[in-house]
Amino acid sequence: MSLTEGMTNIFHATGRRMTSQRRLLLEVLTECDAHIDAEGIYALAKERDPNISLATVYRTLKVLKEAGIVQERMLDREGQKHHYEMAAKAHYHFTCIECGRVIEFESPLIKQASHELAQELNLEVVHTLVHLEGYCPDCKEILSVDAECASQIVSPARQALS
Repeated sequence: MSLTEGMTNIFHATGRRMTSQRRLLLEVLTECDAHIDAEGIYALAKERDPNISLATVYRTLKVLKEAGIVQERMLDREGQKHHYEMAAKAHYHFTCIECGRVIEFESPLIKQASHELAQELNLEVVHTLVHLEGYCPDCKEILSVDAECASQIVSPARQALS
């Protein structure tokens, strides 16, 4: 069964139709490797269908989220940048606070912690969302070099004390 057929079945099971615009947005999301916001999805979809509107993209994303096909993530500290991706196996995100790069990762430790917490507190965990922030290797290196250079600069006030 193809991805489109599987999605069509999900739509039919929830009483919805698989429209050409929904199909197009699913294709865009499936083909896109980046973390993309609604405006980015709209730009890519508009290249293929000049008649699609941003409002249609937002409405379709809402439907795809409700159907469990797409996941919405907020990958910035303020929670204002909404990114969308196809629902997939559990993975987590790291965002560099310097350059904004998003790195996906998997970790059995997070699943283990979730399971242990559920047992310890008699919970039923249905979804785990982990988002780490820090510096990516490139920014970490640049910041390290900048700090090293700054420590070698002697300020006029320091020179007066010497």
